[in-house]
Amino acid sequence: MASTDYDVLVDMGFDKERVALAVKKTGGLQGALEWLEETQDKPLEELVGSSATVLEEDDPNAEPPALKIGEEAHSLVCADCGKKFRSEAQASFHGAKSGHLNFEESTEEIAPLTEEEKKAKLAELREKLAAKRSTMSDQDKIDKKKNEDIRKKSTKETQDIKEDLQKKEQIKEAAAKRREKLAEVAAKEKIRAKIAADKEERRLKAEKEKAARDGRAPPVPVVDSPVATTSGPVSSKPASAYTETRLRLQTTNGNVQKSFPVDTTLFEVAAALGVESGFEAHSFVQNYPKKIFDQIDFGQTLKELGLVPSASLIVR
Repeated sequence: MASTDYDVLVDMGFDKERVALAVKKTGGLQGALEWLEETQDKPLEELVGSSATVLEEDDPNAEPPALKIGEEAHSLVCADCGKKFRSEAQASFHGAKSGHLNFEESTEEIAPLTEEEKKAKLAELREKLAAKRSTMSDQDKIDKKKNEDIRKKSTKETQDIKEDLQKKEQIKEAAAKRREKLAEVAAKEKIRAKIAADKEERRLKAEKEKAARDGRAPPVPVVDSPVATTSGPVSSKPASAYTETRLRLQTTNGNVQKSFPVDTTLFEVAAALGVESGFEAHSFVQNYPKKIFDQIDFGQTLKELGLVPSASLIVR
C-alpha cells in the first residue's frame, strides 16, 4: 500500500497536527515540506490562527478567468511569476508566501511527484534540517562556553575575595596571639619583680633584726644610682613618653614621610600607605638595627615594635 504525503511526513518525525495543517494548506508533499521548514520555529496556535485568517481574507466574489468551450481546468498558474500548481491550496500558500495575487486556471495537468522525486525532496529537506541543527548546535556550544567563562570569572572573583578576607583574619589572629604572648611575658616579669622585691624586703628585715640583737646600726639599703656621664644630664624623653612617631617610608615610587600615633598597628600603616601612594606593602625592612617586619608583625603597634620616636623603613 502506497504511503500518503501525510504518512511520509509523519514518518520523518514531524508533528501530526503540523503535518495535517501543512497538507491541507499546500495540497502536496513539496509545498508541505517547504511550509514545514519555513514555519518550524512558530508555535502551532499561531499557525492555526494565521491559516484561519488567510481563509477569511479570501475574496468570495473573485472569479477565475473563464475557460474556453470544451476545456477543463487541471491546474492553476501564477500570472506574476508563471509558477504552476496542482491545487488551490498550493496556489494560496504560494500567494501568502510571495505576495502574488494574480492566478489563472490552466488546462495543463501537472504530474504528481514520482517516488524518486519524493525521495530526493525528502533527502534535500533532511540535509537542510541537519545543517540547521548543526548551526544551532554550534551556537549552543558558543553560548555554553560564554556562560562557562562568565561563571569561572565570577567564581574566581569570589574566591579572591574569600582569600583576601581569610588573609586579613589570619593577620588579625596572629596579631592577637602576639599581643597575648607579650602580655603573658609582661605578667611573668611583673610577678618575678614582685617576688624579687619581697625577697629583698625579707632579707633587709632579717638583717635589721640581727643588727638589733647584736647592738649594731641597721644596714643602709643600697639604691642603684644612674651612672654619671661627662656630657651632663640627658634631656631626651624615654620612648614611653612619646605619643607619636615619625616614619620615613622608602618605596619604589619615592619616599613618604608621615607621623602616626604610637598605638597604630603596622597593618594600619600599610593601609594608609596604599591609600596615599597606591603601593601595596607586604613587609617592612629596618636597616639599623637590621629587622624585617612581615605580615605576622602587622598586628603589633609601632610602640611594641620599637619604632618610636622615629624610624626609617624600606617598603617591600
